[in-house]
Amino acid sequence: MDRARQVTHFLLRIVAGLLFLQAGGMKLFDWFGGIPSEFGGHPSFLSQTWIGGALEFYGGAAVMLGLFTRPIAFVLSGEMAVAYFQFHQPKGFWPIQNHGEPAVLLCFIFLTQSRGPRRLPAGEGRGQPTGWRRGRTRQIETAPDSPAAKVCNGLARYVYSL
Repeated sequence: MDRARQVTHFLLRIVAGLLFLQAGGMKLFDWFGGIPSEFGGHPSFLSQTWIGGALEFYGGAAVMLGLFTRPIAFVLSGEMAVAYFQFHQPKGFWPIQNHGEPAVLLCFIFLTQSRGPRRLPAGEGRGQPTGWRRGRTRQIETAPDSPAAKVCNGLARYVYSL
């Protein structure tokens, strides 16, 4: 069951990041036709829409790749909360009335992802100890007192603690 949970968290992170990357690309680079002219067209540099597009494009790419997942997912969750309360909630109380369902869902998806990355344990079955995500780290097989081994072991502990 734990393996299925890891895979579903991994897929959720990839899909949510891809959706955000596409939304940001639409705002910044006019992908998929861009923003229609009746909604303002291409946003001006450093406008609220442009900043949202930059957060969505670069944040979505980072979450999709698993880079700095915790802080970026937390910021993206906040962005979706702002989007909901600023643009959707004034049109009606319930998300179904104001068409804010995607904003609410993405807000809570990124909030759950901000608890930590749910990477697939890539080393399992290839010599890496089972349970490496529960605090166990691999030691680099070099001279134990060498500066290179100390740096590599410290880096491995940091990466595995993410």
